[in-house]
Amino acid sequence: MIMFGIEQKDKQYVWHPFTQMQEWAADPQLVIAAGEGIRLIDVDGNSYYDGVSSLWLNVHGHRKEAIDRAIINQLGKIAHTTMLGLASVPAAQLAEQLIALAPAGLAKVFYSDSGSTAVEIGVKIAYQYWQLKGKTTKRKFLTLTNAYHGDTVGSVSVGGIDLFHRIFAPLLFETIQAPSPCCYHCRLAAGPACCGKACLNAVEKLLADKHGEIAAMVVEPLVQGAAGMLTQPPGYLKAVRELTARYGVLLIVDEVATGFGRTGKMFACEHEAVSPDIMTVAKGITAGYLPLAATLTTQEIFDAFLGDYAAQKTFYHGHSYTGNPLACAAALANLEVFRAEKVVEGLGAKISAATEQLETFRRLEHVGDIRQCGLMIGIELMADAAAKTPYAGEAATGAAVCRKARQYGLIIRPLGDVVVFMPPLASTVGEIEEMLQIIYRCIEEVTNYGC
Repeated sequence: MIMFGIEQKDKQYVWHPFTQMQEWAADPQLVIAAGEGIRLIDVDGNSYYDGVSSLWLNVHGHRKEAIDRAIINQLGKIAHTTMLGLASVPAAQLAEQLIALAPAGLAKVFYSDSGSTAVEIGVKIAYQYWQLKGKTTKRKFLTLTNAYHGDTVGSVSVGGIDLFHRIFAPLLFETIQAPSPCCYHCRLAAGPACCGKACLNAVEKLLADKHGEIAAMVVEPLVQGAAGMLTQPPGYLKAVRELTARYGVLLIVDEVATGFGRTGKMFACEHEAVSPDIMTVAKGITAGYLPLAATLTTQEIFDAFLGDYAAQKTFYHGHSYTGNPLACAAALANLEVFRAEKVVEGLGAKISAATEQLETFRRLEHVGDIRQCGLMIGIELMADAAAKTPYAGEAATGAAVCRKARQYGLIIRPLGDVVVFMPPLASTVGEIEEMLQIIYRCIEEVTNYGC
């Protein structure tokens, strides 16, 4: 009865993100009470695989002893102290380790508390950098269609998902938008020879024509996550880095979703040996334990902000919880687990197992496309896969598959009719195979039998 009351209190008082609350209140909802390893446990004691890593956050599983212990140890010292005018032991130690792991050339760390704020900081730093350098016309940002960089006004401005962003258009600053190479529909129309060349040509033309007014280009490396796990063709990111460098435009790489092992390397940039001017990280930075984000920049960018008080070059931005010691302690323990357990080194077999299992999904008549980058996976459902005909939006087929999966002990979430699978990196090969078998069964049952 107590736990039944929790669901009622939630429906009475809580406003959930990305949720139509009228439908939420009308339907019975799952209440999670605990976690163990890669599983979540509800108030009735039922156990479920955490198939989306608690929204792409969890890395090593829930209740990881090393991270639990690090947070408890830090609590014995101090929970929080401001970074305005004071330094912090775990924040300084974490910054050193992040720079050691990051692509070459990144040298400074600015902390915040979410991916959205990390991107917003990157945008503001890039803008102010050019103002301080005397190139005051460089005020705009080159962005991509289908992009998602967060939900604050600045991060929405550099995004490109109409469903999420169109209502806020009057609040946003103007950007210059280039076509995304991630749209597999376009690649199908152009044939495999396209490989994103047309999209790169569009980027080059915009940079050639407008580089004098563009401060930075903002990209998600390799995968546009919230757009439906849309994957870029090989070489696209590297080519964008070369173009932005050639035309004197900063490159901001948003590794919030792709960072910390999700693509098979620590950071997605590593796949194409790309060193951005600014890189944002969040989500997996604390292994899903506590809110923390960071914006990394080069020494050259940092140096542009140096000067005496009278010069007024200071970057006037901050958050009350910037560099929170508890979150930084969790992040340090997270990185130690990566090292001690050789997490990245062990991903190859897991990624290969997922790839092999996903091949069986091509038998399903309503699977229109399968997109994978490491352990970031999107399975797109269609009314007619052969003709590439999507389901009507009101059918909510992706959501139906995800609801069905709960009956078989798996929690996943859709992006429209794309079923997203992003398991914790700690998942074993056997667990990944079992979770994919559940997804296969649910797609088959929902799309063929409507149940």
